[in-house]
Amino acid sequence: MDLKPGCHIHLMGICGTAMASMAGLLKDRGFKITGSDMNPYPPMSTQLESLGITIQKGYKAENLHPQPDFVIVGNVISKSNEEAQELMKLGIPYTSLPKAMGELIIADRESVVISGTHGKTTTTSMMSWVAENAGVKPGFLIGGIPKNFSQSFKNPEGNYFIIEGDEYDTAFFDKVPKFIHYKPKHVILTSVEFDHADIYKDLQAVKDSFARLMTLIPENGTLLACAEDANVLELRKLAKCKNSFTYGFKAEADFRAKVLFQNEKGVGFEVHHKGEILGPYSMQITGDYNILNATAVIAMSKILGFSENRIQIAMESFEGVKRRQEILGEPNGILVIEDFAHHPTAVRETVKGIQKKYPSRKVFSVFEPRSATSRRKVFQKDYVEAFKGSHEVLLAKAFDQSKIDSEDRFSSEELVADLQKSGVTAGAFDSADHIVEALKSRAKTGDVILIMSNGGFDGIYTKLMKALE
Repeated sequence: MDLKPGCHIHLMGICGTAMASMAGLLKDRGFKITGSDMNPYPPMSTQLESLGITIQKGYKAENLHPQPDFVIVGNVISKSNEEAQELMKLGIPYTSLPKAMGELIIADRESVVISGTHGKTTTTSMMSWVAENAGVKPGFLIGGIPKNFSQSFKNPEGNYFIIEGDEYDTAFFDKVPKFIHYKPKHVILTSVEFDHADIYKDLQAVKDSFARLMTLIPENGTLLACAEDANVLELRKLAKCKNSFTYGFKAEADFRAKVLFQNEKGVGFEVHHKGEILGPYSMQITGDYNILNATAVIAMSKILGFSENRIQIAMESFEGVKRRQEILGEPNGILVIEDFAHHPTAVRETVKGIQKKYPSRKVFSVFEPRSATSRRKVFQKDYVEAFKGSHEVLLAKAFDQSKIDSEDRFSSEELVADLQKSGVTAGAFDSADHIVEALKSRAKTGDVILIMSNGGFDGIYTKLMKALE
């Protein structure tokens, strides 16, 4: 990768959260950037547009003419993809995003990797904001857009690079988890559950991938493992680093969070460690899972030697991440919130957190099964548990299931029937437009509408805001 500024780098699958961030990092370093994608949607498409990077819609052979000097291939690209076929035919040098990150961006810096099934984006954003406030001038790559920075990436000026360590595979020619290439020295492991049913056979396969991460942490590195998760505690035993600690609410956690208050305005808590009380800390974002995320960040910040005062200031001023409990508006007194939740555990915690935050308001929980796993029946019954206790649930039909065998497909209708049996008011809808119509007629002033999807959801956000106005 002997690339000089001015070289033309093309990114295939540029609208992926990490790919769009990589495009920004490279453009910031003086490279000419182009990219292609099939279904660009905000916030990454708008971030790329703001950077002056044109998105070529669709994967076509012509996207590689004129020929770029180098190509970075996203993990959405299959070997049979027309553009990938042209890449091989032309013999242009190429690599995967994670390998490019490790070699071009992280290099020999102190790599702080935030990994796990849940909470990666928020925790990485929070860690980056604390490090920025601590004055260490970190670089970062985040799978979302943190509101404190307004973009998902930053080139490092100092010695730290903070990155979201995804367990999804790297590329069709490099079938290993992304974090393998991130040179992990300091690691936060938030949770380990079965996910990504399109590439992992079962929970053991997922655990095997995280086991590789544990063995990559050097002896002089750091591991912070969530004490609330049995799988994480099992994996922790594989790490050989001297600085290995747990965090959580449990009394035995090395860094133990104690909640002082939690309401509509935010949350207050302190962290107990070896007889010392750290804090108090206050945050604008709420939910037990966010307190756990923050506890991990505080612990890592203390280990890395960041000032206690700067940690407190950063926590209090942390604004969260776009598409994570993001308030879109309150037309006619109806509060509309967007969230990225798609795994049953994330859905359960998000619904529970929002209903707890607004105890006197009815919450409509709207969900689109869109991820590779949620479109399959593997979590069919888990979603029943996830939505139990919900005030009212509106389910979209699963996003494109054409490539999933009929017997393996998730069914919104079956979930609705199971929820109704358990006493939850629920309905299934054929389109985002039908959900908007239902909410327009049923939501009243004072209610909350929580929309959960990890995709564009057929533009439901704009459609709903317009309808409610």
